[in-house]
Amino acid sequence: MSAFKKDNVALMCDVAELAGLFDYRQGLDEFLARVISTVAWHMRAAVCSIYLYDESARELVLSANQGLNPDFVKRLRLRTGEGLVGKVLRTLRPVCEGHAASNPDYKFVPGLEEERFVSFLAVPLLRKNKPVGVMAVQDPEPDYFTPNDVQALQVISSQLGGLIGNARILLALRGAQKQDASGAPPPELPPVPPPEAADPASPEDEAALLAGTHLLHARPGGSGVVHGLSTRIGHYLNLDGDEAGRHNGLTEADFDRALAETERQLLQLQKRLEDRLLSAASLIFDAHVLMLKDEAFSGQIRSRIRQGLNPWAATLETVRTYARVFSSSPDPSFREKTLDVEDLGRRLLHNLQPENDVTGGMDYAGRIIVAEELLPSDLLKLATEGASGLVLLGGGQASHVAILARALRIPIVFASDRRLLRLPERTPLLLDARSGEIILRPDEPTVARALRLNAELGGLPAPGADAPAPANLTADGTRIRLDANLNLVGEIEYARHAHADGIGLYRTEFPFIIGNTFPSEEEQYADCRHVLERMTDRPVTFRTLDIGGDKALSYYPIQHENNPFLGLRALRFSLRNPKIFRSQLRALLRAAATTEPGRLRVMFPLVASLDEFLAARAIALSCAEDLRREGIPCRLPPFGVMIELPSAVILAPELAAAADFLSIGSNDLVQYILAVDRTNQAMARWYTPRHPAVLRAIAYIVACADQAGKPVSLCGDIASDPQLLPFLLGIGLRELSMDPQFLPDVQRLVSAIDLNDVSKRARDMLLLGRAADVEAALPPLPPSP
Repeated sequence: MSAFKKDNVALMCDVAELAGLFDYRQGLDEFLARVISTVAWHMRAAVCSIYLYDESARELVLSANQGLNPDFVKRLRLRTGEGLVGKVLRTLRPVCEGHAASNPDYKFVPGLEEERFVSFLAVPLLRKNKPVGVMAVQDPEPDYFTPNDVQALQVISSQLGGLIGNARILLALRGAQKQDASGAPPPELPPVPPPEAADPASPEDEAALLAGTHLLHARPGGSGVVHGLSTRIGHYLNLDGDEAGRHNGLTEADFDRALAETERQLLQLQKRLEDRLLSAASLIFDAHVLMLKDEAFSGQIRSRIRQGLNPWAATLETVRTYARVFSSSPDPSFREKTLDVEDLGRRLLHNLQPENDVTGGMDYAGRIIVAEELLPSDLLKLATEGASGLVLLGGGQASHVAILARALRIPIVFASDRRLLRLPERTPLLLDARSGEIILRPDEPTVARALRLNAELGGLPAPGADAPAPANLTADGTRIRLDANLNLVGEIEYARHAHADGIGLYRTEFPFIIGNTFPSEEEQYADCRHVLERMTDRPVTFRTLDIGGDKALSYYPIQHENNPFLGLRALRFSLRNPKIFRSQLRALLRAAATTEPGRLRVMFPLVASLDEFLAARAIALSCAEDLRREGIPCRLPPFGVMIELPSAVILAPELAAAADFLSIGSNDLVQYILAVDRTNQAMARWYTPRHPAVLRAIAYIVACADQAGKPVSLCGDIASDPQLLPFLLGIGLRELSMDPQFLPDVQRLVSAIDLNDVSKRARDMLLLGRAADVEAALPPLPPSP
């Protein structure tokens, strides 16, 4: 072992500082050179190398090096799995060898001059679980690198991966700049084609929406009523040259001022998101800032200004260029940046001349957004900028956008009348997300009535109100556990305010859905810890990744499925993708070690068989072994099964015996028992939790859990149904989990229920064979408080 003292803490701090000071204008090569120099110095390593992944060629390229033959930089290419470096890329796991040449995967490269460096350590560079490269260190002393070195290099790799991933965006920007390399202002580009251009309407239909009050019906996506002015993102790109001519008094100094003000606003928006979403939002405005600082964007605007265009026109033309480049890209991750370009342009134009603004304002405060489709990350940006409501006409991601909108307390509806895409800007709208009604140009009495009703039916008051916690005792003194279902960290305050006993279902998929790539293990670990800390001493049940069906990942296209709800989703997806699954499980096991035993629980969704549960738990046990071998603290939490499928109901005795707890996912359980797509509005009358088969299935699961001595809970819409609540308590359920907005009403209802009465009534209901008889046997709706 070397006598030189390594300082991994200082190394991580210095690399973090380098990452924070990274100036995209100086170029990636210079930054990588500084990184390898810093890493080699602190680790006292003779060699440090960074290989970047060329995704199109599926090869690693030696992009920066200190200690080996410099002639090989940018020339040495390794295929996935080739050599020890290629093995790191293939497995996405560190490789640490005390005698590298003795490893069968070792590859000798003539002329590279690495044969005298015996010790070898390499880690993958990842951006949210997507490989962007490999970092390696080498030294002539055998067995030189320790487990602490491995851990330090992994931390560094997580910091660098995001920066290197962002370089792909810079390359796209520079590619757009090359299209306009002549130096002269380009001819005016046609506006970005609006999505409605291919959807003609008759002049009579078009005129019908241009004036007067109209009522349109849409599919409701949440709750709440909002009144505001409509806007289309990017509508200003269709402005003609006359508008630009009205801004001739602006100078390059005005543009510099607008640039600085825009950067300040974006950083402020980013900070606003941090407490709400943690790592899921850590890069949410990253593309904005990246483009703003890069010469390929702001430099092109400045170049056009110096060649005679006024700053307003130069900005508009440049934004049009990039919107066209991104929207027409074959790469979906670039196409997703189109809204970022349009949003950045709107902000720049507003800051150039706010008094003559035609873009809709700096933020979307008070605006109702009308759009064909939005990504979850787009929704987060709009929420942060104050959007008050959403009208979407695309259904591709309707379900999880609706869930996210509810979590953010934004009313949303899904419409089919495409004339809405051609509404004049700033049309007054009244949006009712409960009924799905959209009223164009409502009169004042209509607005007043709707807003008054919304206030009366509103959910929770603002967090922070001081009220004693309810006892959650039935009339006969039995304690009922009432938990909250949460999607985002920002909802925790609502759950605490509503006096939730804990989190019965924390949906872990939203960082996956919101982001552009898979979140890393470190990001997931940080999020889990933060949730636990914010919930203080209350238990939290984390459901592992549940995607597929109506929840898609834009960056991980799943093969087209005729029926996605019967396809690759939830636990099936995780078992099919063990690297993704292991990353999440490792984060959960590490977080479990930071709190009291049993306070963190892990639940597997959509389990179809005992074999699937045992396979998932075996992977978790394997992750625990790996973590212990790596010297990373971890703890095995209780593992539970979410029963949502008929096969799981039939196997409830075996699942109850094997698992630590059961949870009944009532929404999917109804869907799969009755073979009804719960997202299909046309099938709504057949989607009923009051079906005798559904009630008997729930009672059977509860009885199996009781017999095995295992806790069982129920989550989903049934948990907050005031007429079914007596039945649920009557069959023996003592744990329910629901949206926090329903907790106050359910807490009040529980206190009025006598279990002796409802138990007999529940047994009688289980004998009924017709849904109509079940409806007749339900108690009347309780009076409002």
